[in-house]
Amino acid sequence: MVQIKDASSQYDFLTNHFLIAMPQLRDLHFSHALTYICEHNDTGALGIIVNRPLHVTLKEVIDHVGIEFDDNLNRQQNPISDWVFSGGPVQTERGFVLHSNDKTWESSLAISKDIALTTSQDILKAVANNEGPNQFLVALGYAGWGAGQLEREVAQNAWLTVPANPDIIFKTPIEQRWNAAAVPLGIDLNLMSSSIGHA
Repeated sequence: MVQIKDASSQYDFLTNHFLIAMPQLRDLHFSHALTYICEHNDTGALGIIVNRPLHVTLKEVIDHVGIEFDDNLNRQQNPISDWVFSGGPVQTERGFVLHSNDKTWESSLAISKDIALTTSQDILKAVANNEGPNQFLVALGYAGWGAGQLEREVAQNAWLTVPANPDIIFKTPIEQRWNAAAVPLGIDLNLMSSSIGHA
């Protein structure tokens, strides 16, 4: 069971950064993945993949946990938020909500001034009643690394890292997120991908 700690009590490490899978990374779970790092310290790291939608809607998840969902409400959120994402290969039955840090719930962790993570069902009740955060992404499962593991993988060039941009998580079309995250680095991952294996 992952224990989420208060982000303010840790060293910075890669908390509130994107982890961008390099094009040559062929791992089934992480190929072309964009992962938002929620926690990274000397005991390991926890992240949520933000560009892997499942064939599951938010309404289906809310129905599954027994919360009433009023289809007649004029929800303000971006239609992107209506999809549920595969957050990673660990505890895939467990729900995580990344959201704008404008409200808090029973089990919320402020990761930055802009982004929080909530794991309690009360946020789903709020979303179902049009009382949720301004922006959110619902994921099942998470990505986890043991002590020193992520640092080794970054050193082996499996990942690029860059400070996170909330607009990429909440507003950018899903299929564009992986490449958009690398733009501040001056890298076009699509071009890099097409050049791999060629002289």
